[in-house]
Amino acid sequence: MIRAFESSDMNDVLNIWLEASIGAHGFVGKEFWESRIDDMREIYIPDSDTYVFSENGTVKGFFSLHTDSLAAMFVSPGAQGKGIGQQLMNKAKWLRRKLNLSVYCENEKSIQFYRKCGFKPVKERANEHTGHIEILMEYSS
Repeated sequence: MIRAFESSDMNDVLNIWLEASIGAHGFVGKEFWESRIDDMREIYIPDSDTYVFSENGTVKGFFSLHTDSLAAMFVSPGAQGKGIGQQLMNKAKWLRRKLNLSVYCENEKSIQFYRKCGFKPVKERANEHTGHIEILMEYSS
């Protein structure tokens, strides 16, 4: 079930974000992700429209929208490959007719997922925090 984020979801969302970020971005040091947890808790999640995928009372994934930007979409590594990401994406597309996102070039699995969901690459740029190249992608229905 996908539902709106509740404050009681914060620890689950942060744990999924940290575990999935470290797993998907091995080219960025684990310490970087750990250093961003407070920003996620205090800035990014509160400033976004966040939805969680919950199954039997357990949060297994989430996405955050900041205006028309898909600022975050993460599925717990143990729950990946079961269609949760697709369900989250469908909800995000239902909420916004146009979406944009950025994804690291090295994160090929996510790039393939976003392409499958109809996102098109627009341009590349260096991420201001890590220096790694990211692809800006857009979707419109």
